[in-house]
Amino acid sequence: MRVNRISRAGNRAAVGLSVAALAVGVTSAAGPAAAQPKAAPAAAADCSAAYRIEQKLSTGTTWRMCWRYDTNAGLVLEKISYQPKGEAQPIRVLTSAKLAQIHVPYDDGSVEYDDLTGFGFAQGLMNLAPAECPGGTIKTVKVPDAWDPENPNVKGLCTTTRSRGHAYRMQADTGNQVYQAQGKDLLVYTVNQVGWYEYMTEWRFQDDGTINMNVGATGSLSPGDYDAGDGRGWPIGKGAKAYATSHNHNVFWRLNFGLDGSTKNKVEQYDSVVSAPAQGGEAPRTKTTRTKVTKELAGDAKNMRWWRVVSNTGKNKDDHARSYEIVPGATSRYPGRSYTKHDIYFTEYKKCEQFASHNPRNCGTGAGKSVDKWVNEQTLTQPIVWMNVGFHHVARDEDQQPMPVHWQGFSIAPRDVTAMNPLTPPALADQNGQPDNGR
Repeated sequence: MRVNRISRAGNRAAVGLSVAALAVGVTSAAGPAAAQPKAAPAAAADCSAAYRIEQKLSTGTTWRMCWRYDTNAGLVLEKISYQPKGEAQPIRVLTSAKLAQIHVPYDDGSVEYDDLTGFGFAQGLMNLAPAECPGGTIKTVKVPDAWDPENPNVKGLCTTTRSRGHAYRMQADTGNQVYQAQGKDLLVYTVNQVGWYEYMTEWRFQDDGTINMNVGATGSLSPGDYDAGDGRGWPIGKGAKAYATSHNHNVFWRLNFGLDGSTKNKVEQYDSVVSAPAQGGEAPRTKTTRTKVTKELAGDAKNMRWWRVVSNTGKNKDDHARSYEIVPGATSRYPGRSYTKHDIYFTEYKKCEQFASHNPRNCGTGAGKSVDKWVNEQTLTQPIVWMNVGFHHVARDEDQQPMPVHWQGFSIAPRDVTAMNPLTPPALADQNGQPDNGR
């Protein structure tokens, strides 16, 4: 029997009650109760110690930020700064960063969800066991509008460090010297339960200045969605009797850049075109052009296309403007809704525009409730970046039980933030720019 909208929503409400039950017995005071890292300079993260994250990685890079917990978005990170070795002061990167929606439409057209603003994503924050935060600290979060108002505190925010493998490797020109380093990351993450799914929201801050934003879906396939009658989905279990209904996870992020402490940033788009070899040439030629994005834009990812957000105020030691390049991840663009038809949106900052779809804020008559409606040729002076990464989930036998994590996300990478690789070893610190052949 097909599970209709009411019964499926009922399942999600029931899960809300179970999460509230999990919160019973947590008696910590509001805000994080765990031991905190050392205080950060006010210019880097001017929040109270309870809501400050500061981590100096073993490779010399320090990340600083503030955190808070929103009634719809869940974890919000603010005043994010990056300070690699050799930089006297922290470099502000983002004013704020958060999830902006998880839109889940089902292939049979029976139902779709907006998990952040419609189904209690934030209220589904899960308690984490120490084994889920290896080597790190689990902070206690006071969940606003908690399902169990008498027990709003959840041990649900993990901060830890993790190795990621080679940061670089280089064989020296002479001798047997090999320059190599193993990269280190700061991880900040939560787990939120919505219905049968559990979403792992991970923010990974690398020692080279890169920030990775990922959402991993795990938990269980909804048992109410096994329906062989509608012809959609994939057979799960023995034979071909139970079909799990396929669906999409369209995840949006909202980034408010604040490069060098200023929200007045510029946006640029780069496109490269490959043409045939010139007469007598040996290889095809590639030409890259820059387009200044001066007005709001609904952008589409394309082969050899990329965007960067550029500081208006800061330059590195080589006198180049600091910027961050947006690096899209693998995606399955969902064409069913107007707000999911594009991969990235650049909009001018407006306080009420907080969620990519079903935005609960009042932005005025005719403003619309989704990000696509906010792109209306306004000049960009304080750009907000909205990233849309889709995943079409066609279930498989291996998805039970429990379901392996499937990840979707993107990155922002420093471009000219520092004059050299921030992890450069001292022996190579003088090799900046064209080599001096006379040495």
